[in-house]
Amino acid sequence: MTDSFILRRVAETIEARKSADPSTSYVAKLLRGGQDKILKKIAEEAAETIMASKDGDTAHVVYEVADLWFHSLVLLAHHGLKPEDILHELERREGVSGIEEKLSRKTGQ
Repeated sequence: MTDSFILRRVAETIEARKSADPSTSYVAKLLRGGQDKILKKIAEEAAETIMASKDGDTAHVVYEVADLWFHSLVLLAHHGLKPEDILHELERREGVSGIEEKLSRKTGQ
């Protein structure tokens, strides 16, 4: 099993739940709430990740990053994107200096 396989499975589950009843599906409820609701959850999970890290609680960091990734996958689904889109972008950046990559965004290259 590849590391990205779990991301693909979770994304497929999110996609399948898009049309579910919001009273029985957290994903459907979140998606029906629109982008602002999804972004609020991502901000909340990012803040909780930061606090877990500041506390030095590695188990809690793992838990919170899992929540952050999950909600990020919901956001991707909202935009019709898949984990592979992000993995391809990361692959494109592999071996490129972070400084170089940021500069290329500013110059439009």
